[in-house]
Amino acid sequence: MKPIFPLLLTSLFVTGCSHEPPSTSTATTNLIFQEVAVPTTPEAKQTIQATSQVSINGVRQTIGYQKLFASGESNNGETFGLIKDVSGQPLKLADGSPYICNGTNEAMGSGLDHISILQKNQKLYIVSQYECAVGALYLNELQQDKNGALKVKPDSLQFIDQSKDFGGYVHCAGQTTSWQSHLSSEEYEPDARFVETHMDNLQQEIGGYYSSETQKYWQGDITRSNPYYYGWIPEVQVLADGTPSYQKHFSMGRFSHELAYVMPDQKTVYLSDDGTNAGLYLFIADRKQDLTAGTLYAAIWQQTSDKGLGAAHLKWVSLGHANNQQIRQIVQQKPNFSQLFATAERDDTDQCPSAFHSVNTTYGSECLQLKDINQDQKIDVLDEVIASRLETRRMAAYKGATTEFRKEEGITFNPQTKQLYIGMSEIALGMEDHSEKGFDNDQYDLGGSNHIQLAHNPCGGVYQLDMKTDAGMQSDYVAQTMRGLIAGTPKNYPQGALYAANQCDIDGLANPDNLSFLDDSNSLIIAEDSDLHENNFVWSYDVYRQNLTRIYSAPLDAENSSPFWHKEVNGFGYLTIVTQHPLKKQQVDPSLKESQAGYIGPFKLP
Repeated sequence: MKPIFPLLLTSLFVTGCSHEPPSTSTATTNLIFQEVAVPTTPEAKQTIQATSQVSINGVRQTIGYQKLFASGESNNGETFGLIKDVSGQPLKLADGSPYICNGTNEAMGSGLDHISILQKNQKLYIVSQYECAVGALYLNELQQDKNGALKVKPDSLQFIDQSKDFGGYVHCAGQTTSWQSHLSSEEYEPDARFVETHMDNLQQEIGGYYSSETQKYWQGDITRSNPYYYGWIPEVQVLADGTPSYQKHFSMGRFSHELAYVMPDQKTVYLSDDGTNAGLYLFIADRKQDLTAGTLYAAIWQQTSDKGLGAAHLKWVSLGHANNQQIRQIVQQKPNFSQLFATAERDDTDQCPSAFHSVNTTYGSECLQLKDINQDQKIDVLDEVIASRLETRRMAAYKGATTEFRKEEGITFNPQTKQLYIGMSEIALGMEDHSEKGFDNDQYDLGGSNHIQLAHNPCGGVYQLDMKTDAGMQSDYVAQTMRGLIAGTPKNYPQGALYAANQCDIDGLANPDNLSFLDDSNSLIIAEDSDLHENNFVWSYDVYRQNLTRIYSAPLDAENSSPFWHKEVNGFGYLTIVTQHPLKKQQVDPSLKESQAGYIGPFKLP
């Protein structure tokens, strides 16, 4: 018989550590969750399985999973996840049905991705965001009973209009800031160079997000759009009258934003870049709780170990200071890539011409030369700063930063140990050494810096970053080192075995995605987005005892999106979770395929 609160030890890598975490917790809140079993029956595989008990400082509590809402549900004459065009008119799919972003219909995208619980005006609100090419944001109120149970308030749903900043785009992960705003993201930014050179045949665009979908937002006219409209960090505030206020932070750079995570000083922000040959970024705002202006930095990985997930010292390259107004002024003029950079071809020895910089980013190997962007503009911003915001990843590589990370995902912080955690979905491609998933291939290092040289691990892992004060950067939260904390383990289960459909150890991680850490606790929450586990799990990793406990299993085909700890909501705590595109490939009732938001809890925390 399994113990009620097992401390599951799993096969993992703890790599590149200069010191080990303490063996016992010094946290004020110690959580030990009841284990969720690996689903083995068809019914268990097709339904949500969640922990039902937790021990908090030795006191057992009954918890569980509670659904809040699903895409397609109606409230106040609005519909969760309904996509609208620039004039606020609902879009429709080819069959005439509403264009709802749920990840399983013809709408291009993955569905509902993240929710923030906001405490404003002595009320509770949720901002929900939708990861489709035409991104959507909605605001609704919550009701909380005396036992902490939450439900959506009737007649409270509001559509959040994003047209003043050119519309939304592929909203991925998010954060509830300490000042009770919703910090969103825009992932998979269009390649402006490709768009400019393929305007006559944009259907060639990889993925088709920009070409086939955003023109629907612009009422069928793609010429009203521009690739530089997308790839930013939006923020939603709730005003005193309960209505939403929305803006994009053009000061924070443009790339494939997975998540912007604000540190406790309310001005230092870490930014992850979800893609291939991506960068890692740090933004330091001029003022607390105000992300409209600041200095952007890109990381250089200076490798110190190639064991497991590897380890490195981090050096930060400044990409200059800018504010929203300056960069928006450029964006609204619908610039072309060729106004920012000149390009050239490599010679027979794969070298760039002497006046050009050689880079290798998400867009491949390129020879770039910064142009005089400002020659026709009356704006007091350096050329390289404009380029650093509109083409952040290319400009980071241009200045020598590392653009080799592979699917950088969630970010969270342990203020007790002053350690940051970042999920890396897999160790592959640019993170290898002239290889592609273990086989020789120069594609991802050609013309680049080849700073990261690690062995392929398809299961990915979580990194730990140690913080220090940097007076020159005016922040107490500047990462100095980055090293592997815990990795998944590839596993070849025998054909016909119980877990034969899994390619990573069933008792370890598979493609970690978003993360969350409960302040003053021992619990790092790790969610999966993987095809290497048959069902995706959410784990609690005890950072002191170094063990994993499975606390949630999503239905088949579903991603576990954006778990987030809401520690203090009128005396209760909640772990919110979005179950994205469940049962997408299964022959079931379509209503079961809607993405849904819910929570594990409520918790009574000390």
